[in-house]
Amino acid sequence: MSDNTKKYLVFAAQGILGIIFFVMGGLNGFFHFMEPPTPSASAGAFMGAMAATGYFFPLVKSIELVGGGLLLVNRFVPFALVLLAPIIVGIFTLHLFLDPGALGLSILTVALEVFLAVMYRDNYKGMFAMKAAPA
Repeated sequence: MSDNTKKYLVFAAQGILGIIFFVMGGLNGFFHFMEPPTPSASAGAFMGAMAATGYFFPLVKSIELVGGGLLLVNRFVPFALVLLAPIIVGIFTLHLFLDPGALGLSILTVALEVFLAVMYRDNYKGMFAMKAAPA
């Protein structure tokens, strides 16, 4: 793959993942301008329990806004991918186990996250040091 092709693929993947989390996740989580799909009964019960805590969804939607925004402006991309990774895993496993009918978008987010993590892999080397030393 040429460097130019790689650059455009990374740009597209960052843009798509950024829009998914900044607009569809974060902004829509606060302003409710897009109607979410109706979840299955078990997924709805699980999401209702998380919403009942009062803090969980505002926290997650704030992280989605920050992570998606960083991807869109191409700043601190490895950090944004680390922020979004647990949210992506949570969304994917929710759909995998409780609402398989809505698995499509979550598979796309997993694929984009993995692709971008591989493209930025050199930035994560320090995280995998067996014996890390404090600065």
